[in-house]
Amino acid sequence: MKFIKSILQRFLPKELPKPMGRWAPQECNIKLNQKIDLSNEDHCGPCGQYVLSKQEEDVTKNNISRVER
Repeated sequence: MKFIKSILQRFLPKELPKPMGRWAPQECNIKLNQKIDLSNEDHCGPCGQYVLSKQEEDVTKNNISRVER
């Protein structure tokens, strides 16, 4: 019986690996760093430091682009 089972296992398709969601391996360091920042924000809770820093960066970028015009 084991012999038949081993033969069948060779010909039947193997189970594909399941995606890991946002923790799937990343090749891009920028995306990896963003995921790390977001997970820290999730863990920290409602402190909102990440959101505040991103808003501050956006304001700074907008001010620089206005000056360059």
